[in-house]
Amino acid sequence: MTSDTATSSRTGFDRRLILPMVLGAILNPVNSSIIAVSLVPIGRAFGTPTSQTIWLVSGLYIATAIGQPVVGRLVDTYGPRRLFLIATVLTGIAGVIGATAPDFWVLVVARVVLGFGTCAGYPAAMTLIKAEAERTGIESPASVLTLLSISSQTIVVIGPTFGGLLIGVGGWRSTFAVNIPLALVAFAAGYRLLPKSAGTSNSRGFDVPGMLLFGTLLASAMTFLLELRADTLWLLAVAIVALVAFVLRETRIADPFLDLRVLAGNPPLVRSYLRALLSGTFSYAILYGLTQWLEDGRGLSASHAGMLLLPMSVTGLGIAAVFGRRPEIRGKLAVGAATQVAAGAVLMFLDGGTAIWVLIGLSLLVGIPQGLNTLALQNAIYYQAEPATLGASSGLFRTSFYLGAMVASVATGAFFGRTADTAGLHELAVFLVCVASVFLLITVFDRKLALPDSRSSTSNHQENP
Repeated sequence: MTSDTATSSRTGFDRRLILPMVLGAILNPVNSSIIAVSLVPIGRAFGTPTSQTIWLVSGLYIATAIGQPVVGRLVDTYGPRRLFLIATVLTGIAGVIGATAPDFWVLVVARVVLGFGTCAGYPAAMTLIKAEAERTGIESPASVLTLLSISSQTIVVIGPTFGGLLIGVGGWRSTFAVNIPLALVAFAAGYRLLPKSAGTSNSRGFDVPGMLLFGTLLASAMTFLLELRADTLWLLAVAIVALVAFVLRETRIADPFLDLRVLAGNPPLVRSYLRALLSGTFSYAILYGLTQWLEDGRGLSASHAGMLLLPMSVTGLGIAAVFGRRPEIRGKLAVGAATQVAAGAVLMFLDGGTAIWVLIGLSLLVGIPQGLNTLALQNAIYYQAEPATLGASSGLFRTSFYLGAMVASVATGAFFGRTADTAGLHELAVFLVCVASVFLLITVFDRKLALPDSRSSTSNHQENP
């Protein structure tokens, strides 16, 4: 029996889809978090300062931010299976490049390939969930959405611990090589279990100039921010020109890459994207900034730094498991944002002699928003986006989150010099308190973040939150 037949013969969600969905969705988070404990060892191996090793973070996120909405659009058009398979092949290739890289900038190339290779998993999963919801008549498969969120959170929060263990056994190259078996398993699961007929197969065109302008905007802006010097001002000019040209094009053509007119008509969705950006900024600044400080400023090994972040995973997973089935959106986000403010304040008082139990307590505290924010934001996007463009909207959601990660990498590079010292950590803490405060304000005063209305039709679900 084929996957298509098996799927159509069931009245509930096809559980066989869960394995490839989860495997695809975790490829990006695992590479986002596992690098956190690798930055210092890689910098020492190649004699690269902290302000430059952050390119290993930004390279992946520039590629991901560009690739997510592109691949999301392709998923909406051709269905998730073929994009999923192509992406897993790219992920495996990136693992080979990283494991054998002779110098630092080849590692950056590997991370860029990883960014493109891990783009398909999340929009493919969200499209499959929507297709199954329409087939079964179950509008909100809360358990599946929760599982998807928990699996991604699990990988993000245990990534540093896992990375530290890998480095202890096989050195920092093992954090790249691990993508080879992961890609093979994901490819096999996708090839065997994903239905060929999933997706819309629309004959929509592709706004290639819009995609190129969007990519130029992100790449030039990020490069300028990461290399703030007088001789890089031309990159700022390129970014401004690309932004103006992008807006003009996307508002004047019939089938744009990013329909800015639709976004302008859906303020709740735009605000969710903004919250995703702010949440990503805080989360990834903690992941990269705090982890590097634990190694440089506190003097811990990569393995010990990774282990100190393990309590964050316990808290995050526990919170997500307990509250995953609860439909509230605004309450979860408000608590998550308030906890981020508190965690940022704690960072201001850390120093080289801070007791381990204090660091464990901070890790536990940071786990609360890790467990709440991603889950609530994912549910908000599911209800606020247009059903026909859920893949692209989900991709843009991830893009927003990774734009936050890029902001975090810029901030980390700006506040830390050659090493991640305590003074830089305190400056980063002030920045993060400001970010979390903005997140809290735009959540508390957003009256559109009410409960989803389960009585409404699927075609109108974007208006519910």
